[in-house]
Amino acid sequence: MKIYIRFLTTLFFKSLLYVLVIMFSLVFILNYLGELEYFEKIEIKTNFTLFLSLLNSPAMIVDMAPFIFLITSQLFFVKLFNNNELATFKYSGLKNSQIIKILILISFLTGIFTSTIFYYFSSNFKNLYLELKSPFSNDGKYLAVVTQNGLWIRDKINEKTLVINSRLIDKNFLIENFITEFDKDYNVIKNIKSDKIDVSKKKWMIFDAKVYEKNNYSTYENFSLYTNFDLKRINSLYSNLGSLNLFELYELRENYKKLNYSIIEVDLQILKLLTLPIFLVLMCLFSSILMLRVKHLSSTTLQITLGLFFSVIIYYLNNFFYVLGSTEKIGVQLAVFVPLLILSFVNFLMLNKINEK
Repeated sequence: MKIYIRFLTTLFFKSLLYVLVIMFSLVFILNYLGELEYFEKIEIKTNFTLFLSLLNSPAMIVDMAPFIFLITSQLFFVKLFNNNELATFKYSGLKNSQIIKILILISFLTGIFTSTIFYYFSSNFKNLYLELKSPFSNDGKYLAVVTQNGLWIRDKINEKTLVINSRLIDKNFLIENFITEFDKDYNVIKNIKSDKIDVSKKKWMIFDAKVYEKNNYSTYENFSLYTNFDLKRINSLYSNLGSLNLFELYELRENYKKLNYSIIEVDLQILKLLTLPIFLVLMCLFSSILMLRVKHLSSTTLQITLGLFFSVIIYYLNNFFYVLGSTEKIGVQLAVFVPLLILSFVNFLMLNKINEK
């Protein structure tokens, strides 16, 4: 490896480590304050809230990765400017475009590491975080999951437990259902079988229900059942997909398809992960070009502030398209790739005469 490549790589990772430490510390403190507020009326050990804050922090770092790379690139060039090393490289024949190419390669490889290995561990930590916190939640007694065998719901109401299995979801109806009702000691009270249940409200309407009690069964044209679930709640089964790694996301996607459940949110999450290395490269490239174009500004604070301003714009642009995608106003591919194309176009325009800067 050439000396200048080793130097630039080391400088970039030192800048990245510095930014990561600061960001992780801020995220950890914010998480800890949030946990203190959450457990305000619950007696819990301080170590437990600290542990929860630690578990939840890596997932937030993944979400912030594009902006961490933007700030890292800025800090990288600030150090080059302050030590006048950029001019030294220029006199040695190393062009700005060559430095940018090195940063692009580093960003891409780091992006692959982030979207695979780092995300794998952060999603597992997030999953453990949710499991540990669930018993203290008002919704801890409720459970809804999707498996290869369809939709499974566990619900507790009036000291009774309901276990519901459905093969399909069709609009506001659950199709091919079997419900078992237990008492507080988990003795079976009755079983209910029905091909169609209206779940638009928490008072479910069960059509053509066969109700089995002990050794007898009765048939009802319409049978009502009170639950804590309605269609809206069922549709928010996995509101936090960050707790699933890439393999689990693909498995969940297949299960959703079998259930006839919307896969929009899962597809968005998968595409966001797969395109993360490209996003990091574009953010690094944008930040690098921006710093080379504003290096005449004497104030480092102003340079960093300018980068943060653009990062906020990019964040809201991304969020706007993700909302359009999740609400099916546009396709999932457009929701993910249009912001990347816009950022690529801006970078292309700014690259003009970059070696003269």
